[in-house]
Amino acid sequence: MSYTDTLAKTRANLRGLRKAIPDTFAGFVALEQAASVEGALDAKQKEFVALGIAVALRCEDCILSHAAALHRLGASRDEIGQVLGTAVQMAGGPGLMYAAKALAAFDEFAGTGD
Repeated sequence: MSYTDTLAKTRANLRGLRKAIPDTFAGFVALEQAASVEGALDAKQKEFVALGIAVALRCEDCILSHAAALHRLGASRDEIGQVLGTAVQMAGGPGLMYAAKALAAFDEFAGTGD
């Protein structure tokens, strides 16, 4: 299964969860929207932070979501690499494995690759 397919499946699962727990889900969406408001950091910078945290916490679905968002926001592969390097520094060997997945996902979303 491709990263694109996996992300689509995750989004479908989230739609099901939203129906099951609408109030809790709405609360999370409100938190996400509040945290995403541009201020000292712009949207792309905040997504870089989120991608780094997703790698460090080893959340594959989060990695896909933030890699896709960064592609939409115009992030470059070099920028992604810099973020992933910092995530590896903070997360060690497991972070290295998830960073490789994050870069592969970004490459797929961007239609590029190594």
